[in-house]
Amino acid sequence: MPLTRRQTFLRRRIAVVAALALTLGGVGYLAGTGLAPVPAAAVELIEPATLTQPAAELVWPDDGAGSIGAVGYPGLLGSTGDQGSMPIASITKMVTALVLLEEKPLNGKEPGPDIRFTDDDVDIYYDVLAEDGSVAPVSAGMVLSQREAFEAMLLPSANNYSISLAIWAFGSVDAYLAEAEAWLTDNGLTDTTVADTSGLSPASVSSPADLVRLGKLVLADPVLAEIVSMETSDLPIIGTVSNTNKLLGSNGVTGMKTGTTDEAGACLLYSAEFSVGGETITVVGVMLGGDTHSALNASIVDLLDSVEPGFREVNLADKGTAYASYGTQWGQTSRAVAAEGASAVVWSDTPITAVPSARPVTLGKVGDSAGAIDFQVGESTVSVPLVLDGELTDPGPAWRFTHPGELAAG
Repeated sequence: MPLTRRQTFLRRRIAVVAALALTLGGVGYLAGTGLAPVPAAAVELIEPATLTQPAAELVWPDDGAGSIGAVGYPGLLGSTGDQGSMPIASITKMVTALVLLEEKPLNGKEPGPDIRFTDDDVDIYYDVLAEDGSVAPVSAGMVLSQREAFEAMLLPSANNYSISLAIWAFGSVDAYLAEAEAWLTDNGLTDTTVADTSGLSPASVSSPADLVRLGKLVLADPVLAEIVSMETSDLPIIGTVSNTNKLLGSNGVTGMKTGTTDEAGACLLYSAEFSVGGETITVVGVMLGGDTHSALNASIVDLLDSVEPGFREVNLADKGTAYASYGTQWGQTSRAVAAEGASAVVWSDTPITAVPSARPVTLGKVGDSAGAIDFQVGESTVSVPLVLDGELTDPGPAWRFTHPGELAAG
């Protein structure tokens, strides 16, 4: 039977509503897929190359005791022989000089106050001479600046000047020794004891490791660092004095103090410099108990020749090296690459580890930040930023409309 007008109206209304619902649903689908955020690109880290270097092989003499370190590097680079405390002869004067400068500081090139020497200083000269100690001339009424007196003490290793300077600064040798004991404690030189100002006493002792630390303290004082590097000095009344360190000026040696007694043997506290990767490396070493200074010096030259190649400039990263890769579900790829190169000067087999970290990336342009790679070089960290080397762009409507599940997951 034919539909009534009311039934026809209702059917048409239902059809219109259904069509409208389908249209709105389609629009909503298209809008939802077209505007939904896309999922982040999958990221995979790339294992960095191994960077730790082979261990250096140091050449040590068969006898004696020694250690060597480097300024700015913790601990020792190496050591040989007995590492306990032993007589150090005139290396003791380095303690004397440092304690004196704490009491009577010198700055830059200033000469410091004048010191007038007396008959007492002449008596000290003859007392040291009677002990077969090293001396430099002195006369009553002679005047030297503090700096000149230091040069007389350190370059020719004059025992009499170490005593005269201690009395000038502290009033007596005993007062100086008390101050020196406190200074050694304050500076953590627990293996070191000084029984006199010059080291002629075998009771003035130290360990090789302490002496390396002592040498670094000497280099940290600009006045002493300059004096111990001088080959000669022309002093009033005294004349020309020469440094007893025969290695000075050769094989990169820049200082610092010899020592010789029957108990200590031939000794040398020394510093040396060489260039690695545009950096100046300063090493501080000591050898104690040598038979002769010529043999001792030869062994130190051999050691320095083996130490220098142990410092290496290691290329940590080249600009553009990839440390992670990105891949999108719509087929685009990019890499996280080093934004810049980096290198480091390392000693021997100092451990080097590399840890890349890539941040989540959805869309990005070339050069956008992508994370960093951190190189742990011993106790130091070198961080290199990572950037994208390719674009990650929107997949476009076609992919969006056909991958609603991926968009929902994203």
